[in-house]
Amino acid sequence: MYGSGLRISEAILLRLQDIDYDLKTTTVRSGKGAKDRITTFPFSIIPFLQDHLTKVKSIHENDLAKGYGAVFMPYALARKYPNAAKEWGWQYVFPARTLSTDPRSGVTRRHHIDPSVINKAIKAAAGKAGLIKRISAHTFRHSFATHLLQRGNDIRTIQALLGHSDVSTTMIYTHVLQQGGQGVPSPLDDLDC
Repeated sequence: MYGSGLRISEAILLRLQDIDYDLKTTTVRSGKGAKDRITTFPFSIIPFLQDHLTKVKSIHENDLAKGYGAVFMPYALARKYPNAAKEWGWQYVFPARTLSTDPRSGVTRRHHIDPSVINKAIKAAAGKAGLIKRISAHTFRHSFATHLLQRGNDIRTIQALLGHSDVSTTMIYTHVLQQGGQGVPSPLDDLDC
């Protein structure tokens, strides 16, 4: 979530085909406002992600062997591509631990991880780190935007990466920089004293 500026809902809905290792991009499909966007993908997490996906692939192959292995397909894609739901590229990056039956369709399949699992893990990690401030999944998104601003990225680029329709929403992140008057750091801080 920090590496790409994703909302928790966007992170749990990521599918394997949404990550492009070569271009270092993450495609967010049907984000807030039902809009798609492309944002960054942190190259540094590739080994960790590949290790995770090795385990996910094993789960997927096990599901296929038992006659499952299909995921929910958005829109009319299930009719248009009837076998795609079982293809590796359509699988969730973060699948649920167990299979469940969709109450609407009656189909048993593996859905994505529940957001509460992520929130509990963040709370536990913050506690272990001894952090006093409240940390949530959205904290990572705020940190992503704030750190991009600190690195000198322009507000319009950050707006596009976050998927904001209005730049005033993105401007909220500028208040946290607090670098002194007019956002300018003191030259004294640059001296090696």
